[in-house]
Amino acid sequence: MKRNASATWSGGLKDGQGRFSVSSGVLKDIKYSFRTRFENEPGTNPEELIAAAHASCFSMALSAQLGERGITPQAIETTCAVTFENGTLSKSELRTTVKARGADKAKVEEAAAAAKAGCPISKVLKLEIALDLTVEL
Repeated sequence: MKRNASATWSGGLKDGQGRFSVSSGVLKDIKYSFRTRFENEPGTNPEELIAAAHASCFSMALSAQLGERGITPQAIETTCAVTFENGTLSKSELRTTVKARGADKAKVEEAAAAAKAGCPISKVLKLEIALDLTVEL
């Protein structure tokens, strides 16, 4: 399986702008720029997209790990904050709440640790990954 995206950039770093699209069409001709990446102009940036990818990938991996332990969660809610400093991604902070009535908390924690290490996005990121887990039984 391959997933595809494309990006174009026009102009200089600070005064130029880019646009990207993904092959599924769900994101098409999305604007990004120096100001959306390094300042607070509304719009997206690569780091925000990486955070979205990590949060969603981790949630799915956690669901799989819970399933292997006989747990079907009512909900897994994950946010992710990616730190970008000095030209490098240095940290990804996952904050997850698992709602799993009647589950064994230790099994949920074990599943979360396995998902953190095993989700494909975690594997590709060469940075510190932190996990703040809340379990609602």
